[in-house]
Amino acid sequence: MSHFSTLRTKVSDAEVLKASLRDLGINVKSEADVRGYNGQRVRADIVAVLEGEYDLGWSRNADGSFDLIADLWGVAKKHNQTELINSINQKYAVNKTMAEVKRPGLQNANVKLVLQK
Repeated sequence: MSHFSTLRTKVSDAEVLKASLRDLGINVKSEADVRGYNGQRVRADIVAVLEGEYDLGWSRNADGSFDLIADLWGVAKKHNQTELINSINQKYAVNKTMAEVKRPGLQNANVKLVLQK
């Protein structure tokens, strides 16, 4: 029986996701296995290699979005999974916004980004 859960996300930009994970000091692999309970593994497009025996993975859907795949019970043994996932999502949102602002046609736009905790 698999311990892996699959959660829908709003993540759609693989490069921004990888950069966001690296910004948070997380090692990133592409086309790798997500580690789970008792040596179980599942393949994912992007893998955040976490400290301990469990990882987070993202697999692309047909619509271009990514699903988060993880053994959440295992991740929670060593990490506060809510804080970890929220920090990844927040970093992704900031980096995605900054990437969009740099697109052609927006160079002269006046953008004010306010982050609240």
